Amino acid sequence: MGKVALISLVVAALAALLGERILSFRKRTLASRELVKNHLPNCVALKNLDAGSNDITILGNGLAFISTGLKFVGLPSANTIGKIYTLDMNDPRMKPGELRMPRNFDLESFNPHGISVYVDPSDDAIYLFVVNHPQQKSQIELFKFIEDDHSLEHLKTIKHELLYSVNDIVAVGLESFYATNDHYFNHEMLKVWVEFLLGQPWTNVVYYSPEEVKVVSEGYYFANGINISPNKKHLYVADLFDHNVHVLEVKDDNALVSVKAVSVDSLCDNVEVDPETGDLWLGCHPNGWKFLMADPKDPAGSEVIRIQNIHSDKPVLTQVYSDDGHVIIGSSVAATYGGKLLIGTVFHKALCCDLK
Repeated sequence: MGKVALISLVVAALAALLGERILSFRKRTLASRELVKNHLPNCVALKNLDAGSNDITILGNGLAFISTGLKFVGLPSANTIGKIYTLDMNDPRMKPGELRMPRNFDLESFNPHGISVYVDPSDDAIYLFVVNHPQQKSQIELFKFIEDDHSLEHLKTIKHELLYSVNDIVAVGLESFYATNDHYFNHEMLKVWVEFLLGQPWTNVVYYSPEEVKVVSEGYYFANGINISPNKKHLYVADLFDHNVHVLEVKDDNALVSVKAVSVDSLCDNVEVDPETGDLWLGCHPNGWKFLMADPKDPAGSEVIRIQNIHSDKPVLTQVYSDDGHVIIGSSVAATYGGKLLIGTVFHKALCCDLK
């Protein structure tokens, strides 16, 4: 075989391989899915949240914490610094208020992602854990919420080699938590091109405490949202690219044991859990290809899915809300309180709707 023929054969083989990988990735992102709108009544956009509302968590008293201003390579983002807001779900004005940040904190590089709230049972003090990506790195910021001053006190920054690409977090103690790593590689080009095209289940869940840090679950295509059951016996992890939610049992040594995976037929982002019913509420991307392309003429849609009785043999999945992107783009989280539904997004606005 001549040199030119050999080169041509190699080029053709590589092109075929690349084509197969792109087709596989399009399938994994549900690129061909067309969404039928399923709106809720009385949906209004929340003020001050035009730079996204990537994660939302609501306390039992109706106080919601919201992270905004997330910046990701390759995705639209507002030219603004990251912020944390609160929203009193009992206040009919439904106006989010920005939390005052401490002076000893580097606000210019603040790039908040997943958040979790821990309430100390000894004194009801509220602690906020925030995944932060300064310069696209990963670290966890621990704050104490000062209610009287509507501010945050920065307590510490947590870094560890196992916390290298953190997406979401669920606090289980004053300084302990579980976190998802959504990528295997650290380099941005490897993350965006190589890892997505290879499409391998290489991501994981990490347990962190001051005494011990360890990988406790792995084999996810894109470990994303994470949360815990009301009785603290199970964790729920959304695998974005495998279109399912994993149920994991928490052991006495903080290890996790897989119980099952529930298919959701969507790219679900964050997971919120109703503290009374145990229902899971998921903010999802119904067409991940459109989300990644970020074409303003063909925007990515939004979808909210509710899972009831997830531990039963027949969990009940309900599409509570869906939109083709002309109202809300790229839903990342859904949280409920008092008959209201908050829908947050990666880089778009946030909605508050009445549940049917």
